[in-house]
Amino acid sequence: MNPATVLEIPRNLYDFQSRYLELGGYRLHFLDEGRGDPLVMVHGNPSWSFMYRRLASSLRSRFRVIVPDHIGCGFSDKPDDSVYDYILESRIRDLETLLETLGVSDNITLALHDWGGLIGMGYATRHPDRIARIILLNTAAFHLPEGKRLHWSILYCRRSRLAGYMIRRLNLFARIASRIGCRQNPMSARVRKAYLAPYNNWENRRAILRFIQDIPLEPSDPSYEPVSEIEKQLNRLSDIPVLICWGERDFVFDLEFLKEWERRFPAAEVHRFPKAGHYVLE
Repeated sequence: MNPATVLEIPRNLYDFQSRYLELGGYRLHFLDEGRGDPLVMVHGNPSWSFMYRRLASSLRSRFRVIVPDHIGCGFSDKPDDSVYDYILESRIRDLETLLETLGVSDNITLALHDWGGLIGMGYATRHPDRIARIILLNTAAFHLPEGKRLHWSILYCRRSRLAGYMIRRLNLFARIASRIGCRQNPMSARVRKAYLAPYNNWENRRAILRFIQDIPLEPSDPSYEPVSEIEKQLNRLSDIPVLICWGERDFVFDLEFLKEWERRFPAAEVHRFPKAGHYVLE
């Protein structure tokens, strides 16, 4: 058993029943709460389903709220690279398998943050007839906007062996994200501890680094072509209502990403939060 699976998160912060789906010898953890039309919330890196806790609690009286932890994240298993390919295509396939197993195939609302944008839109562009609404929270589902460069700190983490060591040895990426991801209202110590809890040792931090390394910048990168295909197919979702809630003080998913979303979905309802950072829900 992974050490993260036995960690206790205070019930007053995360009051849900854990469920698991077997995926080829390892388990994907997810929440499945309430009844009604499905609301599927997809997290990014370095967070987990905990990020959606307040939305899940408040909306499970009206929706069937489904919130997976990606493999390697949260309370899902954290297999070795020899067992699991930590790339975008695997993430999309996992989401597809989960929803098909649960019999969820109609009138889906997607809530997407960070890497959840690519994963969720990867699913949506393959099954546009299943999607009723989309909620976007500081995310992307396309290559870098024209003229945009990836922030130097992410490039450094992606390319440097020293940074990779620090991410896995000291949980540096998740620790920094929990500090600077909330600009207006910093996370309390209890909330920050809960964000970090599943990533409590070298092995359990594998996915954090693999997500960073999987950022596609060159055609030779494993996830470059899948992102190109998602980007090309976004127009299949042009008639679907889109809500965008954006923290304007996110130094990675900044206003240039928001402008790209607005260009692609000009009818979207947009709410800007000038003082909020990356973890806009916090």
